[in-house]
Parts: sequence; structure tokens; C-alpha cells
Amino acid sequence: MVQTKKIALYVVVVFVLYTIITSPAKAADLVQIGFEGISSAAQSVGEFMTELVN
Repeated sequence: MVQTKKIALYVVVVFVLYTIITSPAKAADLVQIGFEGISSAAQSVGEFMTELVN
């Protein structure tokens, strides 16, 4: 089981590096979209907690 996780991690790392090397502009766009999604989710949780306290 541990070996399978290591292999899967290596495959993901190789895929990410390949994507960054072959298309850096698209990779940057994907990272920006990801961070915008995380930011939006954190803001929504904050608003929910604020309303919950009030």
C-alpha cells in the first residue's frame, strides 16, 4: 500500500512538472483559478461564521 502511494505521488509530480514545462502560461492560469477558488471558499466560510455568531 505504501509503495502504491509513492508511485502515485511520483506520477502526479511528473505530470505537474510536465505541464509547467510545456505550457507555463496555462499552468499559471490554473494556479490563479485555484487560489481564487480557495479565497472565495474562505470568504464564504467567514461570512457564514459571522452570521452564525450574530
